[in-house]
Amino acid sequence: MAQAVQPKSTVLITGASSGIGATYADRFAKRGHNLVLVARDAARLNALATRLRTATGVKVDVLPTDLSVTADLAKVEKRLRDDAAIGILVNNAGMAAPGGFADGDPDIMEALIKVNVTAVTRLAAAAVKRFLAQGKGDIINIASVLGLAPEIGLGAYSASKSFVLTLSQSLNAELGSRGLYVQAVLPAATRTEIWERSGRDVNKLAGVMDVGELVDAALAGFDRRETVTIPPLPDAAQWEAFNAARQAMLPNFANERAAPRYRAAS
Repeated sequence: MAQAVQPKSTVLITGASSGIGATYADRFAKRGHNLVLVARDAARLNALATRLRTATGVKVDVLPTDLSVTADLAKVEKRLRDDAAIGILVNNAGMAAPGGFADGDPDIMEALIKVNVTAVTRLAAAAVKRFLAQGKGDIINIASVLGLAPEIGLGAYSASKSFVLTLSQSLNAELGSRGLYVQAVLPAATRTEIWERSGRDVNKLAGVMDVGELVDAALAGFDRRETVTIPPLPDAAQWEAFNAARQAMLPNFANERAAPRYRAAS
């Protein structure tokens, strides 16, 4: 007797109404995954859901949600905790801010941190508890190359993406041996609406990647089970050398004495 085919994991995607999130929804639907789509714009979510249901036949639920609002975020956390079909979380929702740090609005920075840091953390935490109980689960966190480039003066945004990268690496180190896989995706400039919302003209930028190419590259890294995927980086050895240099420092962090270069000559 032939074995029954196991249904594919449902994928919950935040920031799914446009751009990277909507493209992930399209790609996972074409792979046969049911979807839970999360974003603020209910009309666009419903239009996308209708299109994907018609085109692919998958089940698509929508959760109109503002992840900067605690009560809304709690609804998505609950869905992740309670829905045993969800096996993949795509933490894509993000917020940018105009200008650098010195001329930035602290209220906008706080809102950015709520979406880019707090929501990512809380949703991952909600998913991880159930994934561990089930012995498997995947998390895709959308970071940015700016998390590796503090010289590019985007202040809190770059710092938030550095957090997402480090969180992803830390989760893999802690939970990888227990059946979980976490991928950090580091896009460079990508043609999405985030530029317009942050007061920038994407058409004046050089080297902007098409969103479809970005997501397809990220999914190639996902299929290979990469911990860190950097779609615009041609030479993987550069990342490997960077990461090896970081790891080479680790034994020194346990030194009981300050390095000689910091001690006054006697």
